[in-house]
Amino acid sequence: MQKLKEYNLHYPNPIKITGFMVDRYNKCLELFGIQPTKLSEFTIDGKGWSPEIATEKNEIHYLNNGEANPQAILISPLQKEVEIYEPFSTFDKELINLIFQSYFNEIKDITKESALCIEFNQGIDVYYDVYDLLKIKKITIEFHLINDLGTVKKSQLELVAEFNKDNNFVNEKLHKKILNSVRKYGDLRNRNLNLKSLNYKTNSFYTKAFGGVFVFKDFANEILIFENKQQYNQAIKNDTFKGVIFYIEQTELFSILEKYIVLELNIVKNANSERYKRIKKHLFTQMFSKTEQPLEQILDNDLLFKRYLNGLDLQGKKRLMAVDRFVELKNKDSKILPKDSIPSDVIRALYQPHSSLLDVNTFLIWKLLSKIAPADPVNMYRYAKDIFFKNYISYDESYKNWIIKNIRNSKN
Repeated sequence: MQKLKEYNLHYPNPIKITGFMVDRYNKCLELFGIQPTKLSEFTIDGKGWSPEIATEKNEIHYLNNGEANPQAILISPLQKEVEIYEPFSTFDKELINLIFQSYFNEIKDITKESALCIEFNQGIDVYYDVYDLLKIKKITIEFHLINDLGTVKKSQLELVAEFNKDNNFVNEKLHKKILNSVRKYGDLRNRNLNLKSLNYKTNSFYTKAFGGVFVFKDFANEILIFENKQQYNQAIKNDTFKGVIFYIEQTELFSILEKYIVLELNIVKNANSERYKRIKKHLFTQMFSKTEQPLEQILDNDLLFKRYLNGLDLQGKKRLMAVDRFVELKNKDSKILPKDSIPSDVIRALYQPHSSLLDVNTFLIWKLLSKIAPADPVNMYRYAKDIFFKNYISYDESYKNWIIKNIRNSKN
């Protein structure tokens, strides 16, 4: 991962936590019932999640209080500009965005002396089965302050009121109490420390609960797509659910999602797209265990690419050029079908979200496709970083360079 880190692509722009901020962070952990970290410095993302603490605790989602109770820590207004590195659900970033949109100035003010410990209340204490995910209609964002600043503010107001009574302005003990409180906590009298709860309305989403589930609510029927075969097998025993249930590796998934106008396949239209070019070059890298020139050089040089293409056996040539050959044949015979000349795994890689989808569903379908057919490294990085990082480790070093360059330069 070192190359990704060098180009700020692995946990980009983290916020470093040191000194007194470590203490504040630990107080939030204690408020959540989580053991404090022993680290003297670490980094966090936009949600307050730390990769170093996750490693220390050997628990990726250590901020969660069970799968049904996600939590967050805001310790700096700078978190507004930082990605969420390990979202548990796809709406995590939207929740953090809503908080900053609603209370940015208050967060700047509060984090001068305190930190915000945040609960995302889904109205469900525990998930008993996967169908509980369908009950998530609204998420209430609830705020808690460390150091009990709300009570301290109330005390300061009471002390000042007492100071203004009669001749109390000469009371040295009262002077000392007020000064001690201000030195420790600042003047809180006019500070807005009472952040009212926010409500977020959910629609379709992906969650890592139950081994990973896509929950689609915006179609003719509700659709659940499972990453975990065991959880899928358990879910299909339910005979009351009226929606559609799939395991992510079922071959008929694509045809059903086409029927529901969720996916579309237009090979001729997309044959010249940047995405197809990346897919084709990814397929190329799988056909050679060793090359004379670095892969990065071959993939960026048409002459070298053709040289290696012509060095393949007939089946290899047909596989790599299947889409190009299909487009050529389609121009001569409109009745020809993709399956007649293109391998099924290549066809799956060429599907895309239907153009009529809402943005949230478009994002989810790209995420789904990047998991089912991980052939475009740029889309994997954008939509399924867990798959990308897992696959990236095994790639040729030169191919890693090519991928990094394309991620940085890509716009489509």
